[in-house]
Amino acid sequence: MDHSVLRVANCSGFYGDRLSAAREMVEGGPIDVLTGDWLAELTMLILAGNRLKGRPGYAPTFLRQLEDVLGACLERGIKIVSNAGGLDPAGCADAVRELAARLGLSPRVAHVTGDDLTGRDLDLVNADTGERLTATPLTANAYLGGRPIAAALSAGADVVVTGRVTDAALVTGPGIWRYGWGPADLDPLAGSVVAGHIIECGCQATGGNYAFFQDVPDLARCGFPIAELHADGSCVITKHPGTGGLVSVGTVTAQLLYEIAGPRYPGPDVVARFDTVALSSDGPDRVRVTGARGEPPPDTLKVAVNYLAGYRNTMTLVLTGLDIEDKARVAEETIWARIPKDSFDHVDVTLTGHGLLRITVMDADQRKAGRAFSSAVVETGLAGYPGFYGLTPPGPASPYGVYWPVLVPASEVRPEVYMDGERVPLDAPEDVGEPTDAPPPPREPETPERLEGGASVRMPLGRIAGARSGDKGGNANLGVWTTTPERYAWLAAQLTTERLKSLLPELAPYRVDRYALPNLNALNFVIHGLLGRGVAASPRMDPQAKALGEELRACPVEVPARLV
Repeated sequence: MDHSVLRVANCSGFYGDRLSAAREMVEGGPIDVLTGDWLAELTMLILAGNRLKGRPGYAPTFLRQLEDVLGACLERGIKIVSNAGGLDPAGCADAVRELAARLGLSPRVAHVTGDDLTGRDLDLVNADTGERLTATPLTANAYLGGRPIAAALSAGADVVVTGRVTDAALVTGPGIWRYGWGPADLDPLAGSVVAGHIIECGCQATGGNYAFFQDVPDLARCGFPIAELHADGSCVITKHPGTGGLVSVGTVTAQLLYEIAGPRYPGPDVVARFDTVALSSDGPDRVRVTGARGEPPPDTLKVAVNYLAGYRNTMTLVLTGLDIEDKARVAEETIWARIPKDSFDHVDVTLTGHGLLRITVMDADQRKAGRAFSSAVVETGLAGYPGFYGLTPPGPASPYGVYWPVLVPASEVRPEVYMDGERVPLDAPEDVGEPTDAPPPPREPETPERLEGGASVRMPLGRIAGARSGDKGGNANLGVWTTTPERYAWLAAQLTTERLKSLLPELAPYRVDRYALPNLNALNFVIHGLLGRGVAASPRMDPQAKALGEELRACPVEVPARLV
């Protein structure tokens, strides 16, 4: 075994990703660890709903992928690490054993528990808003780190399934196992977190959802990413030869900016400083990631709480021709004349620039939010605005849940590891103390004098800047980057929070924080509360803010001619 590099491959970025990816990663070239991420914040709520219906509380698509590759992985010594255990990692481990027996295989299967805090007396103060939850949680799962995974691998596990762990833990755990990092090895741990963050979303690191998608060859056959992790925490991001997609400084930068907040990225193993990371090309489809610095982890763990909040229903009407705003007003008036607007717990009305009128109602009463509402909308069909037609038929309301992040003392969460039914001992956590010579926060750049004044060109911002956006609970993040320090200096001077709100007026009511990442020629914005109570409860057409970055890139701005 070559201990100078640990090749960690990803084959799933979400519950529903490409089923053939596991086979592609195992057959496409040498790897040491096959990982997959199934647990977005929304997924835990989906699995809870499945469990209420008598279905598995884990992701069954993991088993479908495993069926394709388990034999080859055992033969080649490839370890398999996945968080597909969801709400039932023990049940998922049992299902893996049943699958293996059917295939005539005998892997050692471990599972990690201890994340499930449902039923515990938690302080349910929302970590983002400070509100206190009065409803009864449906699920409550702490984000565990990589050490339980490392313990399972050290005990000889061939397959490790977990419940709620951080996405990056799927890489940090194997790194601890291979290189023996202790809690005080903060920089290597931070590097593994950065590597895990880059590959956790699958093809988003290899050209998927990339702002400059025209530069990505054969995107239809995009290869999944691999992190070649070294003992010092540095890595090279790459993909198998012969696959589509692109690994470049740009694609890796885009993924580094995805769903983060400030430069300090906290986790249960380490706080990774994203403002210290350096990217450089290491050849075709190879990007070297170095310089990550780490600080001691916080003494709290994040807990994802979900609760059922009521029922929702959405009706979408199409407005065409002249007088669109007047037609929207008439549509609302005729609907609320049949069922009063103020009779619902919450109502959201959105008129898009494409003439779609979306009306969403939420209420604790399933009947009122159901056909009582949707039928009232249909009744206006012959007594409303001209050209009436809708995109949604009348139908019942559906239950919706709310994601509620809270913090708990890390000392109160006890991970447990089981190997084929036997408990694996875990070392007691160590105090790693305070950080030494931690790098200072980044300084905001000054615009070079030669860029002041002079000729300018009016053009969409996206012609010289990329962007990627996403969701973190009820908040949205919007990362914007460019390609040179000179362009970045201009971008940082121009794209203030006030300017962002003027370009995207829908953000005006919200608090926006801006963070500078000059090492990546990037800025990151956090828009607090844009997604309301999170993706499952958001009435937005884009409830995960995936398109926010592209909306910004389409905005026209004045750019100094010498930068174009």
